[in-house]
Amino acid sequence: MLKMSHLSKVYRTHMVETHALRDFSIHVRDGEFVAVMGPSGSGKTTFLNIAGLLEEFSGGEFWLDGVDVRGMNDDARSKLRNEKIGFIFQSFNLIPDLNLFDNVDVPLRYRRFNAAERKKRIDESLGRVGLASRMKHYPSELSGGQQQRVAIARALAGSPRLLMADEPTGNLDSLMARGVMELLEEINRQGTTIIMVTHDPELAARAQRNVHIIDGQVTDFDDEPKLRSPNRDDNTAAIAVA
Repeated sequence: MLKMSHLSKVYRTHMVETHALRDFSIHVRDGEFVAVMGPSGSGKTTFLNIAGLLEEFSGGEFWLDGVDVRGMNDDARSKLRNEKIGFIFQSFNLIPDLNLFDNVDVPLRYRRFNAAERKKRIDESLGRVGLASRMKHYPSELSGGQQQRVAIARALAGSPRLLMADEPTGNLDSLMARGVMELLEEINRQGTTIIMVTHDPELAARAQRNVHIIDGQVTDFDDEPKLRSPNRDDNTAAIAVA
């Protein structure tokens, strides 16, 4: 699903050169749930931005679902991102003046789905997160956990192959966080690959794999996937760091 080999990212100003990622190599296979951890400033956000095709890299190789990302222009990256990736953010990023239906609808309009297809996708995605009966409500009428579920529904409506989650429970209490994690686990069991950045070791322990980043490099990772469900064949899921 995602493969980076000896990837680097350098930020340059006229006086300073900052190496955010150095010789960064990671391989996430289709269907995995991977938790990425590391201290502040370690390169987690840079990795997530590059993996999500939001930011270019300076050197190395990056393949996303079999597509070589090197040399792509902005339009090509945007097209690939819209087709393959869904995003979940810590701050939900819902539009307060739009109800749930319209919030989920926004990215679908950018992809130019017709009205019937958009309605079908919105109904299905809000149903998957348990909020089909509240689609005419506004974000301010929901709890934090419910707002994050809307954000997840918005990401799922585009049928992404890869879900990128940046501290998805960071603004939630422990009970809401558990509910969101259970939902992400269910989405993963249904076949969606998930990469989640988190500072919380308890949440990371629920992923199949943990990858640790320090000073822009992968330092260690779990050797074997963790079995979570007798209905899932985890023998097909593995992660290798070159």
